[in-house]
Amino acid sequence: MVDDSTKKSLSGIPLLKTKAGPRDKDLWVQRLKEEYQGLIQYVQNNKSADNDWFRLESNKEGTRWFGKCWYIHNLLKYEFDVEFDIPVTYPTTAPEIALPELDGKTAKMFRGGKICLSDHFKPLWARNVPRFGIAHAMALGLGPWLAVEIPDLIEKGIVSYKEKSEG
Repeated sequence: MVDDSTKKSLSGIPLLKTKAGPRDKDLWVQRLKEEYQGLIQYVQNNKSADNDWFRLESNKEGTRWFGKCWYIHNLLKYEFDVEFDIPVTYPTTAPEIALPELDGKTAKMFRGGKICLSDHFKPLWARNVPRFGIAHAMALGLGPWLAVEIPDLIEKGIVSYKEKSEG
């Protein structure tokens, strides 16, 4: 179900303890601290493994997240905007991660560019509430989705490489 490299990267992400969502005021502040600690650790682990592939930041309340993710294919870097809102029922409900510019370009996506997570992801998330957080959603959701979908979209000519202008 989960390959060895995913297991290894997951084992490096701290498990969260606080079961709180955006409506839980003080507990949400504690949960956000845990989320940031998990994300920071995951990004550091990825950099150490030469597998850095996303940047995220949030609004002040920690309810809206946005940033960039990228996928390297044939030595070319394909970069995409990534965004999601924290559901009111979080962490019981996982966030729906979206890549808006790919909206309508693949069947493995819902309206608004929300990625279709595997049938394995949702039961795995449900079994791990409240221990899984945003870093886990990136590792188990967006990462595997990019690895499967982006090469396919490139091969079909739906996604093409964009040269970055120096400036």
